[in-house]
Amino acid sequence: MEPVRGEVNGEVRELPLPVVWPGAPTPLGARCRVGPDGVAGTNFALWAGGAEAVELCLFAPDGTETRLPLTELTHEIWHGFVPGVAAGQRYGYRVHGRWDPWTGARWNPAKLLLDPYARAVDGDFGLPPEVYGHVRDWPQQHVADTVRDERDSAPYVPKGVVVHDDDDWADDRRPKTPWPDSVIYELHVKGFTQRHPGIPEELRGTYAGLAHPAAIEHLVRLGVTAVELLPVHQFAHEDHLLRRGLRNHWGYNSIGYFAPHAGYSASGTAGQQVGEFKRMVRALHAAGIEVILDVVYNHTAEAGELGPTLSLKGIDNRGYYRLQSDARRYADYTGCGNTLHVVQPQVLRLITDSLRYWVTEMGVDGFRFDLAAALARSMHDVDMLSPFLAVIAQDPVLRRVKLIAEPWDVGNGGYQVGAFPPLWTEWNDRYRDAVRDFWRGALPDVRDLGYRLSGSSDLYAWGGRRPYASVNFVTAHDGFTLRDLVTYERKHNEANGEGNRDGTDDNRAWNCGVEGESDDPAVNALRRRQIRNLLTTLLLSTGVPMLVAGDEMGRTQGGNNNAYCQDNELGWVDWSLPDQDGPRGLLELTTRLLDLRHRHPVLRRRAFFDGRPQGADGLRDLAWFTPDGTEMTEQDWYAPTATLGLYLSGRDIPGRDARGAQVTDDSFLAVLHAAPRPVEFVLPGPPWAESYELVLDTSREDQSRAPGTVHRGGERFTVAERSVVLLRVVG
Repeated sequence: MEPVRGEVNGEVRELPLPVVWPGAPTPLGARCRVGPDGVAGTNFALWAGGAEAVELCLFAPDGTETRLPLTELTHEIWHGFVPGVAAGQRYGYRVHGRWDPWTGARWNPAKLLLDPYARAVDGDFGLPPEVYGHVRDWPQQHVADTVRDERDSAPYVPKGVVVHDDDDWADDRRPKTPWPDSVIYELHVKGFTQRHPGIPEELRGTYAGLAHPAAIEHLVRLGVTAVELLPVHQFAHEDHLLRRGLRNHWGYNSIGYFAPHAGYSASGTAGQQVGEFKRMVRALHAAGIEVILDVVYNHTAEAGELGPTLSLKGIDNRGYYRLQSDARRYADYTGCGNTLHVVQPQVLRLITDSLRYWVTEMGVDGFRFDLAAALARSMHDVDMLSPFLAVIAQDPVLRRVKLIAEPWDVGNGGYQVGAFPPLWTEWNDRYRDAVRDFWRGALPDVRDLGYRLSGSSDLYAWGGRRPYASVNFVTAHDGFTLRDLVTYERKHNEANGEGNRDGTDDNRAWNCGVEGESDDPAVNALRRRQIRNLLTTLLLSTGVPMLVAGDEMGRTQGGNNNAYCQDNELGWVDWSLPDQDGPRGLLELTTRLLDLRHRHPVLRRRAFFDGRPQGADGLRDLAWFTPDGTEMTEQDWYAPTATLGLYLSGRDIPGRDARGAQVTDDSFLAVLHAAPRPVEFVLPGPPWAESYELVLDTSREDQSRAPGTVHRGGERFTVAERSVVLLRVVG
């Protein structure tokens, strides 16, 4: 640090450095500010409830470390103001206290710790023995975690970076897309941009790459309204991956909840990543696209008792993590070794401060919470009145953004689909399973499918929730891609180096008769049709659809259903696919379906269907038909069938537009037919329709020839094997 000159009692003086003034306990983290007598510097504040002493460690460009004791303690927060420290300064903490793993105390000042509130991180996490608080290679491994390691970890761990933030976002315009109108596109910052030929090579794999016009043009052309980014919080790679020469590609191993992951920055890692991320958000907003972050507040990269000491574990292990009755061990509701103790006020504050920061200072529009049930646990059980959910519900910033729960964790009672309170939407895996099972011929009847296509009222029609509480998806980052779903029945995860034991075995997939890629034209034609069926079903269903980047182009992972560690071409989107005939047609179909959805409010309902006659003619807002053109009876719902007709009335849409006028639309009939032979479907006549116009037929490779043909009500219409037809009522 260079000496600083400041005015002291009216006299300009050169101040000796380093020096620590008392500073303030709030806000937490490192914040540039003007101190006493107009002297510029940085205020540092760290919550470390049970610590005996805290040292602030400042690092020069050559790695020289300067340790400054923080002697001020206010409400368990250690703090101090350091004159002359400016943006770009690298820093960390050493926290002193008892070493008593049997009671959960794991303080070790030999380990440099990342500030939980660091807004930027410089460097990558390797995991040599020096970064472990215990002696990792202790001969008696069953007690290794109880032996303190005295080696200095500072040369081996990343450092926090002081960031100066004076951006007020005055020039930004958030799209604020209503939930019913939303279409989510799940993507990985690096995976989406790394192979894009229209993005300059030096920007590929970065926030700047995602902000590039070539990337945004695809999103706009497709018609999605929001990108859901796989984790962009600073994360670390697991030891077992590094040992196999792999890396954590997805990023579900967070260690810095305020810092954009430095590995996705094209402009630098000394704070530049913050500005680059903001510019990306602005560019997406300007194109009308919201930014939703997939966030991992349920666990951290420090794993269990045998994991590294990187941040929270060394600051106050008992204050941050859920421990078992044997306090050496961690309660693990996540399958990742530890679980954050969200009931603790300081943990709840860390999470909510982080969320508010990403909304107010980084510009994001919402969050998808990984393993959200773990956050809703009070002491042990999942509790929908938990402190976390209560705080979110009353927070004036957070209650206004999009909130998506992955409504389960791996603990007892962790499966909570349909249980989250109003304000929340949920990933609906029951939708995924029902749609997959129908198209592979594994549903015993269509009762469950009927609920899923119409908004899952059995799950969400309570407490004022609406159909858009259901985020419908057929594929996600976790599992098969859409192409692999119709190409493989078994996982092929050998490249992950875990003996093909990782990843789910419950794929609900059908390979169309051949496992893996095929040269058989008939097999490949059937696979393309099945992809069209799955996509069409998703985008015609009531609820909020979620697509996965690359599925609209026929992306494959070679049957790997757990590509979390494949930071290579297997895990990246292949942008050469749209130049191929099959994927080109798939991209055009997806774009057409999304345009249809945007133009027709009957496909984007804001309220659940009533299902009862809406007028004297007996017309219903929703009706279900058998192939003989009659409405389904109770008995029909319980009978095995591969054909389902769905009538959506545009006359009876609840709600009004912005000017108070009644919303009306066209009416549609969709027929889903999963059997291997064609079916004659009688088109319902009056009062449903005098005639119908064919809009879409997934049995056709070229959809441009499908629209326009008109068919009379009462006519027998041939629905091809394994296909969806969509007809619009025209009279």
